[in-house]
Parts: sequence; structure tokens; C-alpha cells
Amino acid sequence: MNHVAVPGADGNLNKQLIDTLIRSRLFRDYESVFTKATGLPLTLQPLDYWQLAHHGKKNENAFCAMLAENRATLAVCLQAHEQMIQHTNELPHTVTCPFGLTETAIPLKLGDKTIGYLRIGQVMRRSPQRADTEKVKRTLAEYGFRFTNDVRKAWEHNPLIPQDRYGAIVRLLTFFAKQLSALINQIVLEKQNAEPLFVQKAREYIAKNKTESLSLADVAKASGASVFHFCKVFKKSTGLKFTDYVARMRLEDARTELLNPNRRISEIAYDVGFQSLTQFNRMFKRIFGQSPTQFRAHLTTGKRASKAA
Repeated sequence: MNHVAVPGADGNLNKQLIDTLIRSRLFRDYESVFTKATGLPLTLQPLDYWQLAHHGKKNENAFCAMLAENRATLAVCLQAHEQMIQHTNELPHTVTCPFGLTETAIPLKLGDKTIGYLRIGQVMRRSPQRADTEKVKRTLAEYGFRFTNDVRKAWEHNPLIPQDRYGAIVRLLTFFAKQLSALINQIVLEKQNAEPLFVQKAREYIAKNKTESLSLADVAKASGASVFHFCKVFKKSTGLKFTDYVARMRLEDARTELLNPNRRISEIAYDVGFQSLTQFNRMFKRIFGQSPTQFRAHLTTGKRASKAA
């Protein structure tokens, strides 16, 4: 396989590539057949994804859907998701959440870089015993979630897939992930061959100088194009205006920095290249749907919940 270079703004690019695959006939046909054959939801998600993978899908586990409606139990689920993704490298990785349900992530590759995951799960791999039910009941109580009759009913109807069959499903999806990886590598290679050289130069220049003050005129000059021609072709090639592209690159770096609780938000904003904290907060919320403070608080809540479990 050709190793395809991933341009700047990796987070935004990853999402665009995954969206392309989700819209592809290959994925849509496979997802339909897979769900009919197994009864399980199949999700394709980008590398940076801060939501529950199957929430809102047609075949979502009813018990998991209930947990997603409670802030404390949702944090536990998100923490389990985060730990699984952190340990998914070249091979699929499977975890069992504190509520006894199994989830698996299978990596998709662009060249030698992971850009996303196929996700399955919300299943039990063995029949639950009375002790399992009591443990789940106690765990839910720790987070203020009552084990009502409806919750018990949903818990008792969790999908059961024996371990050997579940392993076979994961292997099958591993083959499919390779097909999807081959498809997206082909798409990106064709796009790069069609992309003007000056756009590639501009991406490289922006990536190298993203923390500095970047003007449209400077980047256009570095790429060897006029400002007018640059604006027209750059947006067509990247799907973003110049200012939005630069902001997105900086925000991706900022989101990583926000994982460090010892760093002030204002410090991060200026370090990644923003000249105004107000602008940083506004752009962050526009791109990610929540403020930097909310993003950090959400992660902190998840970590506390995981430790309590």
C-alpha cells in the first residue's frame, strides 16, 4: 500500500475522511447487512470523537441508552470509551465497562496513521448471574441511578453473544476495516494528485507556522499564488476558508492541551496562536459545540467517575 501523507489540520481532515467513508456505498451496504445478521449497531467514527458511539442509532442497547441520559453514568461510559481508544493501535481492542458490557474498536488506517475506528459492542459475552445483577445495581447506586423495574428489564435483555462468536465478529470487521482503509487511501491519493501544488505548499506552511501570526497575504506568497487565486482554490480544495482552516488547526492543538488540568485556558489560547481569549472561546464552541471550560469539566467528571468505579 502507498503511504499517503496526511495534510495539516488532522482532526478536521480525519472527520472529513470518515464522513466520506460513511457516505460510501461500500460502508452503507456492509452496515445494513451486518446489522441484519447480528442485530448490533455498527458505527464508524473519527479519531477524535467525544460522544457515545452508538447513541441514537436504531439498534442501540436500551440499557446503554438509559445510562446515556444520566450525567454521572454517561461520564463512566465515556471514560471507558477513552481508555479503549487509547489502547487501540494496530489491532482491535476490547474492553468491558463497569456495567458489564463489552465494546470493541477496530482501527482504520490512512497510510501508517490511524484516522478512525469501527465500533461494535454493548453486548454481554456470557449469561449474567445473580451476582452480576447485584454488582450492576450497586454500581448504579454509587452514581445516584436507581435500579428501577424498567432499568432491570433493560439490563436483563442485554444482547448476549458468546465469546467465541463475538471474537469471530471482530475478526470479520477487521477484514472490513482493511477494505475501508484501502478505499480511503485510494480516495486521498487521487485527491492529492488532483490538488494544486500551491495548496499543498500552503498546508505545509500553515502547519509549520500555525502558532505565529498568519496573514492571508503571507501564506499566498509562500505558496506562490496571488491572493485572489489562492482564496478561490484553497477553499475548493480544503472545504474551508483560509481563516477557518487556520483556526481549526489551532483548536485541535488546544483541545489536546486542555487534557492537562494544570494549564490555564488563557495560556493555551495564546500558545496555540489566538490573539484574543474571547475569539478562542467563540471559535472553540462553534467548532466543538461546547466551551473550553465545559470540555475540560466534562473530562474531569469522567475521570472522577472512573476512579470511583
